[in-house]
Amino acid sequence: MDEKMLKSATVIFVFVSLVIPSSTSPFSYDWAELDPEGENNHIDIHREKFDRDHPPTGPYFDYDYFRNETVMVGDTAYLKCRVHNIGNKTVSWVRHLDINLLTVGTTMYTSDPRFQSMHDADTEEWTLKLKNAQLKDTGYFECQISSTPPRGYPVLLSVVEPITQILGVREGDLTGEIFINMGSTINLTCIVRNLPEPSSIHWTHNGAEISYDSPRGGVSVITEKGDITTSYLLIQRARSTDTGEYKCIPSNAHPKTVHVHILKGEHPEAMQSHAGLSIKQKQPKATIHSLLLYPILILAQVISGR
Repeated sequence: MDEKMLKSATVIFVFVSLVIPSSTSPFSYDWAELDPEGENNHIDIHREKFDRDHPPTGPYFDYDYFRNETVMVGDTAYLKCRVHNIGNKTVSWVRHLDINLLTVGTTMYTSDPRFQSMHDADTEEWTLKLKNAQLKDTGYFECQISSTPPRGYPVLLSVVEPITQILGVREGDLTGEIFINMGSTINLTCIVRNLPEPSSIHWTHNGAEISYDSPRGGVSVITEKGDITTSYLLIQRARSTDTGEYKCIPSNAHPKTVHVHILKGEHPEAMQSHAGLSIKQKQPKATIHSLLLYPILILAQVISGR
């Protein structure tokens, strides 16, 4: 059998094993049963069925090794499974989205150059490497053993795009403006969402990193890490030298910029922020007088016409 025929046979085998999963194997499942949110992909069910005192004599997955993978757009994803007692069987990776066979062993079956198959004989790990992950790559991938019936191990890949936002600046704006009265407290709040892990955040003012123990005093920052990382920059008793560009710079997301203006006394006329917060303009007296005289002039013209 030549290489082309062997590849065709392998593709047919994997397709049949995906479309018509065996109901007799405790390790089989239906792709349609997978939770699209990734909260339950049947690994826990397989753990319960697995007898660790009497493991299978043939190849089997290490379900305690299970993990899903979350990466940011552009990063490299590593989808892994661990197979014991592989013997003369092979391990394949299949993408659920289009039932596309990606790898058999370390041989590539996809034309997408971003994928690579790796195997570590010491740890018995089989890794599907994906470079430059994109949002469209989000979904289930299956590590599959060519046993009879075939056994599958689903892994959910989540590709996220982090969003950095400074409150008061519209999300679509690259930058924005905030107006603060002199002597008030500057309170800039930066929020970072969609991160695979919490971010550390630092702030700059006009390109220089802000020092919280500078002689100016009254400058502090509070950062709360979690699924959403929030950083509060507080500057007491705003002064004219505090005017300028402030940038929130997360360690693993795009920065966000805001321009702060320190106002003296009344708001300048015709000033408007890019954040969509307009400062009310005073109506010029000349315009008001014109509006009052206009109906009188019209009335005079009517009378004279008679």
